[in-house]
Amino acid sequence: MRHRFIFAIALIVGISLIESRWHYGPWEHWGNVDASSESFASGQIEDAYQAHRSGIIVTAAGAVEKTLTDDTSGDRHQRFIMRLSSGITVLVAHNIDTAPRVPDIVPGSPVKIHGEYEWTAKGGTVHWTHKDHRGSHEAGWIEFNGKRYD
Repeated sequence: MRHRFIFAIALIVGISLIESRWHYGPWEHWGNVDASSESFASGQIEDAYQAHRSGIIVTAAGAVEKTLTDDTSGDRHQRFIMRLSSGITVLVAHNIDTAPRVPDIVPGSPVKIHGEYEWTAKGGTVHWTHKDHRGSHEAGWIEFNGKRYD
């Protein structure tokens, strides 16, 4: 009986890890968004934050609030906090094992992002800001200083 319980816990943890780390599942707003236009919905993150929604593709513009150290557990991620015009802040986690690092990003820098939003009480996280070389997820990106990093 104890072995079945341990197996069930291991299975649940494994499935959760796969879903959160490799992001399989349904995606909204499939397709590319042109960040050079202002046609994207600037309130996507605010709406998702208010509704406690996760797993949705968003595009947003804001300013870098703070740069953080890289997350080096598992795939390496460049991290920074971005403040939206509404005042909400989001953590941006950019996979630098898959995409190039965004160089010279400092607080106050204007930035545009396209990726998958995950709700948290602190404002949320945007990840998948890179191409998916497996073709199973919508590609994301970061635009900074006139260059796209994906």
